[in-house]
Amino acid sequence: MEVEVKLRLRDKSSHQNLLSLLAPFHAATHHQHNTFFDGSAAELSSRRAVLRLRFHEKTDPPKCFACLKAKAVIENGVSRVEEDEEEVNPAAGQECAMEPQKLVDLDSRVLRRVKEEFGVKGFVGLGGFRNIRNVYEWKGVKLEVDEVKYSFGDMYEVECESLEPERVKAMMEELFKENGIDYADSVMSKFAIFRAGKLPE
Repeated sequence: MEVEVKLRLRDKSSHQNLLSLLAPFHAATHHQHNTFFDGSAAELSSRRAVLRLRFHEKTDPPKCFACLKAKAVIENGVSRVEEDEEEVNPAAGQECAMEPQKLVDLDSRVLRRVKEEFGVKGFVGLGGFRNIRNVYEWKGVKLEVDEVKYSFGDMYEVECESLEPERVKAMMEELFKENGIDYADSVMSKFAIFRAGKLPE
């Protein structure tokens, strides 16, 4: 079970202000390309699950991760989701992104789970989006500040994985309020927003 605090930044200005504020704590920047899949008979979506391939672009060597997410719930800015992730061969991942049916033969523990537990025999691609993630080591936690690039607009979000989400959320909210950064609880996952085809109000 992955537990994360998720707070949405209201606009690009809030995002830029937070990046400036956290600059002394910067640890890494990741350029991510997320591509999603379902079973050809909707075996995953019918059980509130989704398969994702995440490509880390602009890295040497390139990386790719297969991830199965299921039963996501977001409440009061805290996300809880069942997650199983594994690094896979990036060249094979690219082939699967182009031809989803090749996922059937991808050598991966995650894919074996998808086929065995969900009975998936074929795959369809759902599309995806890009994300620029800046990572900060701040006050003993890891803040991930995302600039999500959808075809229908950009969205800005801050995530922090923690076993103490209420305490961490209070820390984040104090930082935002003290520095005039406009935010709100996230109410949908990035994938749910992508499927909705529009940004949250």
